[in-house]
Amino acid sequence: MTPSSGKDINGLGNPSFAGKRGSHCHLSPAHAACGPEEGGGTSPSGTKLGYSVTDVPPWYLCILLGIQHFLTAIGGLVAVPLMLSKGLCLQHDLLTQSHLISTIIFVSGICTLLQVVFGVRLPIIQGGTLTFVTPILAMLSLPNWKCPAWTNNATLVNASSPEFIQVWQTRMREVQGTIIVTSCFQIFVGFSGLIGFLMRFIGPLTIAPTITLVVLPLFESAGDMAGQHWGIAFLTIFFIVLFSQYLKHIAVPLPSYQRGKKSHFSSIYLFQIFPVLLGLSLSWLLCYVLTVTSVLPAAPTAYGHLARTDSRGDVLSRAPWFRLPYPGQWGTPTVSLAGIFGILAGVISSMLESVGDYYACARLCGAPSPPKHAISRGIGMEGIGCLLAGAWGTGTGTTSYSENVGVLGITKVGSRMVIIAAACAMLLSGIFGKVGAVLASIPIPVIGGMFLVMFGVIAAVGVSSLQYTDMNSSRNIFIFGFSLFAGLTIPNWASKNSALLETGIIQLDQVILVLLTTGMFVGGLLGFILDNTIPGTQEERGLLAWKESHKGGMESSQLISKVYDLPFGIGTRYCNVSWFRYLPACPTKLSCDKRIDELKAARHNTSVEPSLERNSEIGADPPISTNWC
Repeated sequence: MTPSSGKDINGLGNPSFAGKRGSHCHLSPAHAACGPEEGGGTSPSGTKLGYSVTDVPPWYLCILLGIQHFLTAIGGLVAVPLMLSKGLCLQHDLLTQSHLISTIIFVSGICTLLQVVFGVRLPIIQGGTLTFVTPILAMLSLPNWKCPAWTNNATLVNASSPEFIQVWQTRMREVQGTIIVTSCFQIFVGFSGLIGFLMRFIGPLTIAPTITLVVLPLFESAGDMAGQHWGIAFLTIFFIVLFSQYLKHIAVPLPSYQRGKKSHFSSIYLFQIFPVLLGLSLSWLLCYVLTVTSVLPAAPTAYGHLARTDSRGDVLSRAPWFRLPYPGQWGTPTVSLAGIFGILAGVISSMLESVGDYYACARLCGAPSPPKHAISRGIGMEGIGCLLAGAWGTGTGTTSYSENVGVLGITKVGSRMVIIAAACAMLLSGIFGKVGAVLASIPIPVIGGMFLVMFGVIAAVGVSSLQYTDMNSSRNIFIFGFSLFAGLTIPNWASKNSALLETGIIQLDQVILVLLTTGMFVGGLLGFILDNTIPGTQEERGLLAWKESHKGGMESSQLISKVYDLPFGIGTRYCNVSWFRYLPACPTKLSCDKRIDELKAARHNTSVEPSLERNSEIGADPPISTNWC
């Protein structure tokens, strides 16, 4: 890539987005020297990226792309409080539900910032996890936590009465305390390096069914959401597919300004980088028009009513303009043993899901596979996120959002700066109650249509992990096929026959039920056990190709450090104390001799830094420097 002579003014000229006629904006000086993995590089899967994980798009692109990620996550963020509202006796208190939505959006913004900056450092959104919902509802269904009968009657509920407030807040405080206690286990597993130790036994045949089963069991919920109005859902799917697949190579001229050229038009691939945002906005606008013109039914029980933009209009009118969520806003958390074991099973499932998301995210954003220290840090940071979620009172923990990983695959934009912008949008929306209420009014069929596309992409990413293995081997075909099918069959049976699993011990029953009804846990565990017990060579299992897929000498070593090392020079330039290397969550610094060996090997490797390539073109001998040591 030829470096630009000018500075990045409008930044729309990333090679992936430049028009065919050559009218494009310039890369920043940092991008000009980037290698194949940067500045619009190529992902490990060979897909051309607009912006890879270490790239920094222009500020306005970051904002727009960040909003797109936020809107993609809003469905899951809103769904969790709504699913918990009945167990918390809040099904007839829409205002409190909106406060819970604002709280979970705000905390998700904090957790996303912590994860991207200090955690695994991949562009991945953190949000409320569904794996906690089942054990929480199981805990709230216990006799001492069942809602009073009068709370089920809307005419008897006075949301401002002290009696009603006491009813739902005592239950919320119990949920908070349980989440806080169980999050400590996740923090220990992460920062102790235990998850990193386990990763040496986890290969493609474990990751593939885990990632795939993250979304396959969601077909029913996605279908139910889209089925609220299939016309709106299919229109949303049509727009997203049209923009992301059919129009992605069409450059749109947009006005821009650059020093020296003043006002001019720059051609960018608008449909490639904003397919979800454009599809969501157009469908949302159509729903608004159909609502205003009374085409969509106003009766709550009529088919298509939830496609109206005013189906939750009461929340919008009553929500405050400004409300700052804070820890302990519902009171001091309490703890009981009954819910800890059940939610602990949800934590285990969430960790296994997140590890799969890390690998999927790295593949889609042009990053090397995450090293053990990054995975340890990511899991530990998710534990801190669950701790914060419990302290703030969101009603659930936090985890990595698979649907946003799917956005990376569609937009081809994997910059973590975009996710930082999305986190800032979450923080602002969580503070300004009206914004959160408006975003919560996205029609359910629109969200359902978007999920059908996103979940399909994630499932395909999971299957694509098998490219490292020998799929002509009957061993591998058996392991993947059995793990995948069992991950669908066993949870389906367990959810319908939970009475047969009862042991008489409530806590044990909750653990068994949650584990057996979580498809990603069942499939991932079976894949893990079978892959490590059935005889097979390292090459046949795909472990050699899996581990070596991103190794390329100097370039790979430097890129891994750039992507996954701690920011602000922590552990390298600053706070570089000798005992850091003993911490599992801290990167291991290569010795000077090893770096020189990598540099020498890179001279004979086809995958080298562009600066070395340019030196060889003009006959210069690439120097072997020891300045990095």
